[in-house]
Amino acid sequence: MTFSEAISSGFRNYVGFSGRASRSEFWYWILFNVLVSIALSIIDLALVSGNTTVLSSIWSLATFLPSLAVGIRRLHDTDRSGWWWLISFIPLIGIIVLIVFWCSAGTPGSNRFGPDPLGGPQGTQY
Repeated sequence: MTFSEAISSGFRNYVGFSGRASRSEFWYWILFNVLVSIALSIIDLALVSGNTTVLSSIWSLATFLPSLAVGIRRLHDTDRSGWWWLISFIPLIGIIVLIVFWCSAGTPGSNRFGPDPLGGPQGTQY
């Protein structure tokens, strides 16, 4: 999946928590959010006096649900429930475990969450 396809998929599936997301879709979405957040923070600092971060706060609120959805779909690709997201509430260890899950290769072929987003053999479960 290309960078632009990942961004359009993230917004198209704004609150789509079902299905699977490939590693490229997930990491391109994260990269896009980080770049936009940095740009908006710079604009906030340049245009708005003080420590207010109006634009970056609005962006964070607008992309919270799609980011959560693509993270859960990424967990689905590794054949894990979206409830694993809650492990992030465990300080330090939780986010490390999630990053390992997000970096892991997805299940080849179909799994209980849907077909392989990379178009692998259908109907095969490992």
